[in-house]
Formats: sequence, C-alpha cells, structure tokens
Amino acid sequence: MKKTITAVAAVLTLAGTMAFADGVKGEHGFGGHHHRHGMFGEKLAAKLNLTDAQKAQIKDIKKSTREANAAFFEQARATRKEFWTAKKANDTAKMDALKPTLESQRAQMKTIRQTEMSQITSVLTPDQQAQLQQLRAERKARHNKQ
Repeated sequence: MKKTITAVAAVLTLAGTMAFADGVKGEHGFGGHHHRHGMFGEKLAAKLNLTDAQKAQIKDIKKSTREANAAFFEQARATRKEFWTAKKANDTAKMDALKPTLESQRAQMKTIRQTEMSQITSVLTPDQQAQLQQLRAERKARHNKQ
C-alpha cells in the first residue's frame, strides 16, 4: 500500500511540476526561444485602434517580408550561430573573420526592417502614425534610460 501511495504521489508531483513549467514556458519563453512579435503585437494594435483590415494588411506585409527574405534570415542565423560557437571555443581568429559578415548582415537586416516599417506605416492613418511615433519615442527613451 505504501508503494502505491508513493508512486501516486510521485506521479502527481511530476504532473504538477510539468503543468507549472508549461505555464511558465508559455508566458515567458522559459526553456525555449524568446520570440519577439515586433512592433505590431496585439497590445500595440489595440493602442493604435487598428481596424481588422489594417491588421490583415500588416500581417500580409510581415508575411511577405519573411517569405522574401527567408534565405537571408537563415544565412544570418547560421552566421550568428557560427560566431557564437567560435566565441564559446574562444576562437578569436574565427570571430575576427566572421565580424565583417555579421556587420554586413546587421546592416541588411536594418534595411529590411526599415522597408517593412515604411510599408506598415503607409497602412496607418495620420493620427495612428503620430501615435506610433510617440510610442516609439517613449520606448527609445525607456531603453536609453536603462
């Protein structure tokens, strides 16, 4: 009887722990990748009072950007991983060799983001554009304060 109770307690403890970890993972990215949803998550859409049509257009713009640049994103990810591996191994020669590629990819990524943002901004009304600029300025101020 004691063995059965102990086994049931162990299963319940394990199930509870897994349920808790799953909840934490879902909310905070614990144990997995931290995905950013860009500037246009649900909260921002609500703050800007986007229409369903605007949300759909923005979703299409983001999807198009992802699809058009998928090969570049994969290559940039591989380069970052290679750099990280070299850094972990303290291979400064490899890190130095990868730095120009990383800088070039960062510049290209910035251009992609700027292009996407200009396309998204064109979907917004002038009031929404002004509000977005204000929110971005506040975010930048918070970031610089830290």
